[in-house]
This record gives sequence, C-alpha cells and structure tokens, in this order.
Amino acid sequence: MTARPTAPPRDDPVDRRELGDHAFGAILLMPAVLFVGCLAVYPIGRVIWLSFFTQNLGTELQPVFSGASNYVRLVNDGHYLAALRTTTFFTVIAVSAELVVGMALALLLNETFRGRSFARAAALVPWALPPAVLALAWKWVFNDQFGVFNDLLLRLHVIDRPVAWLGTPAAAMFSLLIADVWKTTPFTTILLLAGLQNIPRGLYEAARMDGARAVTSFRFITLPLLVPSIALALLFRSLQSFGIFDLPFVMTGGGPGGATETVAIYTYSTYLRYLDFGYGSAMIVGTTLVMAVAALLIYLPLSRAAGPR
Repeated sequence: MTARPTAPPRDDPVDRRELGDHAFGAILLMPAVLFVGCLAVYPIGRVIWLSFFTQNLGTELQPVFSGASNYVRLVNDGHYLAALRTTTFFTVIAVSAELVVGMALALLLNETFRGRSFARAAALVPWALPPAVLALAWKWVFNDQFGVFNDLLLRLHVIDRPVAWLGTPAAAMFSLLIADVWKTTPFTTILLLAGLQNIPRGLYEAARMDGARAVTSFRFITLPLLVPSIALALLFRSLQSFGIFDLPFVMTGGGPGGATETVAIYTYSTYLRYLDFGYGSAMIVGTTLVMAVAALLIYLPLSRAAGPR
C-alpha cells in the first residue's frame, strides 16, 4: 500500500485575519502615538538636548555645546537652591495640612447623614475652580487695605490694625498655604473617601462587638487599609505642589524679596525674562530628578507599610 502524498500546507485564513486586525489596530493607534510624541516625547528630548548647550540670543551665534556646565552652574546657584528650599518647605507644609484636613473631611463624608450627596458635590467646588482665578480672588481676600480677611479679624478683635499679609515673607507664605490648602484639599478628600468606601463595614462591626472604641478602630482598621490611598494622595499632591506656579505667581509674583519664589517661577524667569534656554532646561531636568527621588522616598516606605494585597 503506497502512501498518499500530502498536500502542501495552506495559509490559515484565521491567521491572515488576525494579522489584518493587528495592522488595522496599529493604523488606528498611529494618530495617538504621533500626538503623544509631538506633545511629550519631542519636548522632553528637546529640553534635555538644550540643557547641554549655551545660547546668547543677543547675538546671531548658534547654540554652543557646553557639556555639563549648566548643571555645574545649577549646583552652585544660590538663587536656585533658595527657590528649591522654598518649594520644599511649601510642599511639606501644604501636603501635610491637606492630608490631615482631607482625612477629617473624608471620614465625615463617609458617614450617613441627610444631605450627604450635596455635601460631597459641594466639597469639589474649590478643586473645580481655575487656579489663576482662585489666586486672584485670594489676593483680594488678603489685601491689607480692603481685604475680607483683615476685616474679619478686626471685627473679632484678633488684630488691632490691618496686616499686610502679602507684604512680609512669613505672612505671604502663610497666605499661599491657606489658599493652596483650600484649593486642593478636596482632591485629597476624594481619594481618601474612595479608599474608605472599599473597607468592609463588617470589620468595624466586629471591632465594635469586641468593645473597640472609635480611635482604636481608626488606628488598627482604617489606617492600615487606607495606606494605598494615602500613598496615592501623597504622591499626586507632592508632585503637584513641588511644581506649583500659578498660585504664587498671581498672588505674590514670588515676593516679597523672593520669599515665595518657587522653582517653577525661577525657571519661568530664566526662560522668558532672561531668555537663557540652556540653563532653564538644566533647571527643568534637575528639578525633575529631584522630584523623582522625592517620589521614591514617599512611595517605598508606604509600599512596605501597605504590604501584599
């Protein structure tokens, strides 16, 4: 009995169809990839490239490659280091206050009471307002001549004369912190409230049956299970606060005497006022590295505290 010759294998039409689907999907994704590349990848690469060059726009000379000279200048720039300290101080105080106030509001909004839906919606109003408009409003509130804040304190007899809240270094920083906490606490509240709603209510009922008080339940149930939400809130708010620009720029312009000048304002002045693109790019790269290190220092301890889920 002779074996019948086998026919050569034919292409599977399913494979062709799958290949066509992949190609069609790649075509659909191409505009998004090009859009992201134009808006993100190219500017990032351009900034890194410019940070290794020096350029004098007062002449017609082309940018000159200067290696790491801009970064050496950055490390020795006392003005930049002062702005970095100011930004760090602002970030630590603002984020800490927002976390405490946001936790209190989240615990309150997690309870059942009449009008809770309206209260949750109203809590988002400050976060939804445009930052520049909000900054201008707070600038009027803290005005030393006809501001509402001074008028309120005078009526309560807390002060006996108007205070120039935006005219002295300490008072200007205090004013910025109040405005920023009022603006961004709702964001922290929403993140923590979402974490609270994922905690099973049965755990609290079991703890209550065992005689645990509210403080004990908060310490041993709420906080451990809320660590991922706290970490997320800290990361987002720390990065946003470290790059803050619009609020201090509108309210104080970085003054008085540079007391509220953040890294973003100094970088803006270097770019658009002094037109030093090489050094401004080095500032952006250096500040980004500092923010990345800070994010790791925040994330790693909290990730260990959260443990495996």
